[in-house]
Amino acid sequence: MPAEDAVVIGVDFGTLSGRALVVRVSDGAELGTAVHEYEHGVMDSQLTAHQGEKLPPDWALQVPADYVSVLKHAVPEALHNAGVSPSRVIGIGTDFTACTMVPTKADGTPLNELDEYAGRPHAYVKLWKHHAAQGQADRINELAHSRSEPWIGRYGGFISSEWEFAKGLQLLEEDPELYEAMDHWVEAADWIIWQLTGEYVRNACTAGYKGIYQDGRYPSEDFLSALNPDFSGFVRDKLDHRIGQLGSKAGTLTAQAAEWTGLPEGIAVAVGNVDAHVTAPAADAVEPGQMVAIMGTSTCHVMNGETLAEVPGMCGVVDGGITAGAYGYEAGQSGVGDIFAWYVDNQVPGDYAAEAAERGISLHELLTEKAAAQEVGAHGLIALDWHSGNRSVLVDHELSGLILGQTLATRPEDGYRALLESTAFGTRTIIEAFNSSGVPVRELVVAGGLLKNRFLMQTYADVTGLEISTITSSQGPALGSAIHAAVAAGAYEDVHTAGSVMGGRTRAAYVPDPQRTEAYTALFEEYRKLHDYFGRGENDVMRRLRAIRRRALSQPGSDQIEQKAVEE
Repeated sequence: MPAEDAVVIGVDFGTLSGRALVVRVSDGAELGTAVHEYEHGVMDSQLTAHQGEKLPPDWALQVPADYVSVLKHAVPEALHNAGVSPSRVIGIGTDFTACTMVPTKADGTPLNELDEYAGRPHAYVKLWKHHAAQGQADRINELAHSRSEPWIGRYGGFISSEWEFAKGLQLLEEDPELYEAMDHWVEAADWIIWQLTGEYVRNACTAGYKGIYQDGRYPSEDFLSALNPDFSGFVRDKLDHRIGQLGSKAGTLTAQAAEWTGLPEGIAVAVGNVDAHVTAPAADAVEPGQMVAIMGTSTCHVMNGETLAEVPGMCGVVDGGITAGAYGYEAGQSGVGDIFAWYVDNQVPGDYAAEAAERGISLHELLTEKAAAQEVGAHGLIALDWHSGNRSVLVDHELSGLILGQTLATRPEDGYRALLESTAFGTRTIIEAFNSSGVPVRELVVAGGLLKNRFLMQTYADVTGLEISTITSSQGPALGSAIHAAVAAGAYEDVHTAGSVMGGRTRAAYVPDPQRTEAYTALFEEYRKLHDYFGRGENDVMRRLRAIRRRALSQPGSDQIEQKAVEE
């Protein structure tokens, strides 16, 4: 058992900010935290980091220096807020959004930091929700199936446009000079560890789930050459590197990183990891059958299984992908909280905002209150939760959102509730895919920012028919990273053991109501029909509309029109 006064640091790099958390090793007590927002945020319309260059649709870029800024600001502030001496810190662990990619030179310098490349979009970080490589992903999938590649089944039959190979192929085909200048194609989860330790160690989680690394190998050069002859050396020249296992030590903190963070030089730095996957031990939910849904702007579903199975539309299955000794499964929804935010920001009239302000509550709270007063199905609507595409089980980011059944009597709370329900239907679709594939889901464990919406949580219980447990920590990923840091520092034998002491969940926090579950089952059947009609090729109107939009936005003057709309 670790010493009573030892602490570790967990740093969670999210979509818009990074959070540092100070955790006592002996019992998981959270002593202090701090958040630092990225200066450049997400660049999805303009390259604001360099002269405001316009970006095409479906792009999402970031500036890697923003991540280092989190180390310089959030870590010292969290220590200060905890009232903890740096001498007590024995290790640091980090997690990242994924798949988030950084093109670098041999020494780890991001290409955007070189003057000659600063004005080129492909030199920047491609964030997880960069979906502009869908065409490349389609070709990867078509070729893999035509050749019966054995690894395609490990990813539910689809490689996502969010992942390493699709984004790398897009870089090659749209900026070959930059591709040639790039020495390493690095997951941000590993790049930040490189900055902390001076060592480039590729983590087993992203290598397996996002890098098509299965049974000790990547897709063959022959396969890559068939995609594009110039892509044949991608693995050998740009991607392949030493892989570190989760919970192990990637290295020790360098003098420079110690100066940034205020931590002691030489402490243990855990191998990098993904925000969703580190959350499972933070919720003490790593047993087979416990599906952990990390619900925020998007949702990632992770769970351990005892056996290897192929689940249609899953994001992947990796041996040891969550904890050693089990097969780690992943699925997800590309849009959840950001769909609700979009609706509130764009679809709610001013009198609702005035009512919320008068009552001193948020628009989300007002709409939730009004929606919760309805009976199941009273709004007469059904929605598809594809405003940011579909990650599972269709794996198609050309799909788009839909609300069906609106009339002149439809109120804002009706649409809001329909969207809340649609995300629950999306989760049920994923659960049923796992159940029917021999990977049973027995408990749904929820973590993330959306836990605060109790009506939403009850809706998920009613829609899925499962009891929902909730993580006890409000900082699941950061706590999970701290747990991995404790293992890397030698305080615990493995992640499973550390999680049982430092993590925790409230069991059966929400219990399904049988009558509402029955009513939702009828609505879910309508959701399923729409899901298959628009998502499985019977009607490709959503893809056609995307193509029309791209052509329109490529016309001269469209950038001024779009900018005027943003300003208004």
